[in-house]
Amino acid sequence: MVNISDIRKHYNQGQLYIHELDENPIHQFQTWLKLALDSKCNEPTAMVLSTVSRENKPSSRVVLLKEIAQGGFTFFSNYQSAKGKEMDSNPFVALNFFWSELERQVRVEGRVEKIGEDESDAYFQSRPRESRIGAWASRQSAIVVEGMELQQNYKLLEEKYKGKIIPRPSHWGGYRVVPDKIEFWQGRANRMHDRFCYVKMDDLWTIQQLAP
Repeated sequence: MVNISDIRKHYNQGQLYIHELDENPIHQFQTWLKLALDSKCNEPTAMVLSTVSRENKPSSRVVLLKEIAQGGFTFFSNYQSAKGKEMDSNPFVALNFFWSELERQVRVEGRVEKIGEDESDAYFQSRPRESRIGAWASRQSAIVVEGMELQQNYKLLEEKYKGKIIPRPSHWGGYRVVPDKIEFWQGRANRMHDRFCYVKMDDLWTIQQLAP
């Protein structure tokens, strides 16, 4: 068996300088995301979403970034899921993007809010038909009692909406994370990584360099 404590990766792809950073972290993120897309990084829009329950217990899962709009990061989910309930009780969340091929990471902290119904409707109708049926068929995070329950629900709904427009469920829609802190991390040799953190104060962003 491999001794995982001996696993090492040497970071040497690039450096990050403060004078190269955009004054606006959203613009800086868009620049990095475009490079991740152009570089064919694996799942470039995947991000870890971390939430906290009423009992102050954190939990994380991977979701997909779908839009950067109005100064925030947009994703979609079931409002009645575990993460949906946690965001209802505590709107402060964190996001984490990691593009291993570029040896880069972006950490985001901020407050989450639901987007407008019109925005959610428009995105829902843009999804593949199978995904729209799936949003109705699955009670996300609920315990599955019978193994075939999900498949049976899916088939019933597939028949119900055959040849019809599938409406967006009221329990499904979009969220936007409005950041107040965004950190950009570039891997460097000897673990001397470059870290620059944007902090929002009175609607203005300041940039701080952090020790690795």
